[in-house]
Amino acid sequence: MSDLQAFREEVRAWLDANCPASMRWGTEIGNGGLGDGLCWGGKKYKPADPDEKVWLERMVARAWTAPTWPKIYGGGGLSKEQAKIIADEMRRLRCKPALVGFGLAMIGPLLLEHGNEEQKLRFLPEIVRGEVRWCQGYSEPGAGSDLAGVQARAVREGDFYVVNGQKVWTSYADKADWMFMLVRSDVEKPKHEGISFMLIDMEQPGVSVRPIRLISGQSPFCETFLEDARVSAEHVIGGVNNGWTMAKALLGHERSMISEAFNESEDKNELVSAARRYVGADSGGRVGDAALRDRIAQLTMDKICLELTLKRTKEAAKLGNQPGPEASIFKYYATELNKDRTALVVGILGPQGLGWEGEGFGDDEFGNTRAWLRARGNSIEGGTSEVQLNIIAKRVLGLPD
Repeated sequence: MSDLQAFREEVRAWLDANCPASMRWGTEIGNGGLGDGLCWGGKKYKPADPDEKVWLERMVARAWTAPTWPKIYGGGGLSKEQAKIIADEMRRLRCKPALVGFGLAMIGPLLLEHGNEEQKLRFLPEIVRGEVRWCQGYSEPGAGSDLAGVQARAVREGDFYVVNGQKVWTSYADKADWMFMLVRSDVEKPKHEGISFMLIDMEQPGVSVRPIRLISGQSPFCETFLEDARVSAEHVIGGVNNGWTMAKALLGHERSMISEAFNESEDKNELVSAARRYVGADSGGRVGDAALRDRIAQLTMDKICLELTLKRTKEAAKLGNQPGPEASIFKYYATELNKDRTALVVGILGPQGLGWEGEGFGDDEFGNTRAWLRARGNSIEGGTSEVQLNIIAKRVLGLPD
C-alpha cells in the first residue's frame, strides 16, 4: 500500500469516527446564501447545533481546517495531495466543512503570500482555530465597479493611521471581528497608486455597522462607517500605497472561493430527488416530465464542466500558479449557474416554491424561495457579471478596448 493510500485509509476512518451525524449533509435542497448554515467562527459565533463546536474542535486539533498551511502558523503542514484526499473523503462521507469564511479563503492566503513574518504569526493561527471572523471593506457608495476610486482616507499619526470614510456591501460585517480594507493613503498619487491594504479591528470606537435589508428578507450585507478609527501601521499589508496589487491578488482568491462554494454546495442528485418528489416519476423511476429531465441533465453537465475546470486549475496551482484573471471565468460561470439552479428548483416545486410565510409550506420550501431571491445577488457580489466579462475579454482573451 502506498503512503497516500495509507493516508487515505487513516483519513476515512478518522472522519467516519469523528464527524457527528448532524454535521453531514442531508437530502435537503436549496441554499440561502454563500456559506449559510455553516460555521464561520469568530468571537460572536453562536453555534446553532452543539455538534458544530465539537466538529470544529476536532478538526482544529488535527489542523485540518487549513491542512496545507505551514505548522508554524497553525496549519497541518500537509501536501496538496494529502489535502485533496481529506477533501475527497469529506465529500464521500458528506461531511460539512468544520470552518468556512474569508479568513481561510481570502485574507489567510494573501497573508501567506504577501504578509511579513510578524503579520503571519499574529493573524494566521487564530484564523485556523476559528477564533476571529473577517469581513471585506472594498466597495464604497462611489466606488463599486470602479474599485480604484475608493475615497476612505487613512492619515498617518505616529504609529497609527486614522481612517475616515464609508464601506458598503461589507458581507457579514455585523458578525465580524476584523476587516481587511482598501483605503486612500496618498491623495497626490494617481488613484491606483495611492491605495493601501490594511487590517482593522472592528471592536473599537469609531467603527459602526448597519445591515442592508434585501428582498430575500435577510441581511448578509452591511454598511460600515469609519470615524477616526485607528489602524496600527504594523497592519498594512504589502507596503504603503501598494494596495492595488494586494487587491488584485485577493480578488483572485475571492472569486475562486465563490465559484468553489457554489460548485460544492449541493448534491448533484438533489434536482432529480426534488423532481421525483414534486413532479413524479415514470414506471422506470425517471423524472416523469421529459422536458424537465432535459433541463436537469443540461444543468448537471454544466456543473460537471465547472467542477473539472476547477480541478484543472488546482493542478496548475501545484506548480505555483496562483489565481489570476481566469478566476473571473469561474466566478461568472458559477454564479450564473447558481441562479439557474435556484430558479429551476422553484420551478420544480411549483406553487410550493413560492411560499414566504404562513401555513401550507415547509421550512425547506421557504428556504428555497429565499435562496432563489438571494441568488440574484450572486451576479453582483465579488464583482458584477458585467465586470467579470470585461476582465475575461481584456485580460484573458486579450481583446481590444
